[in-house]
Amino acid sequence: MKEENVIVSKSYAFAVRSVRLYKFLCDEKHDYVIGKQLMRSGTSIGANVKEAIRGYSKAEFTQKMGISLKEASESEFWIELLRDTEYITEQQADSMLTDCRELIKMLISIIKTSQGKN
Repeated sequence: MKEENVIVSKSYAFAVRSVRLYKFLCDEKHDYVIGKQLMRSGTSIGANVKEAIRGYSKAEFTQKMGISLKEASESEFWIELLRDTEYITEQQADSMLTDCRELIKMLISIIKTSQGKN
């Protein structure tokens, strides 16, 4: 039986939340721009994690995880902007930010480990 990969499952769950938030923003707030930016960066995290895991080399793995980290940082920005412009509530933002920041911490740790910088 294959062991679950935590970064894969958490980044996928965040992607699902990003898509659902985009749908909410379109349906309820009629926002198609900022929400789409979040959906793109939020789904890109998991896509790059999957690519990293199937990479051909340690360098490719580290590079794809680095892209995931950049996308997670961008996602954090869009969530904060949505909160500060009152498109989403503090509670909605806090929940998304908690998950996003957990991904950021995990990705930083993975990148440091892969570079031998424990």
